[in-house]
Amino acid sequence: MDCIHLTGIRSYGYTGALPEEQVLGQWFEVDLILWLDLQPAGQSDCLEDTLDYRGVITMVQQLVKTARFALLERLATAIADSILNWQSIEQVQVRLTKLAAPIPDFTGQVTIELIRRPS
Repeated sequence: MDCIHLTGIRSYGYTGALPEEQVLGQWFEVDLILWLDLQPAGQSDCLEDTLDYRGVITMVQQLVKTARFALLERLATAIADSILNWQSIEQVQVRLTKLAAPIPDFTGQVTIELIRRPS
């Protein structure tokens, strides 16, 4: 199966279990793998025969900016569900990273990863 990787999609959002995360917000990063048939575009060299991923990037950035969920799992699921509504996508992998989780004495990152197919 063919796929398109979109990495490093950053956006400022308001998802988090703590009240201050819902008010102050923080940076998130999204990496995607989109599985679809790329053979028609590989033969035709026409944008119409593939996924114009600019729209996917914009949609993800807008969703992260406007969604207000308590859990990363819910935001990652919302991203996956929105992407699966695009024509021709057979499977999506979403890696959603909270770049600076507000956890005392923790300087790492928290990442949720999921794989979804249309239902």
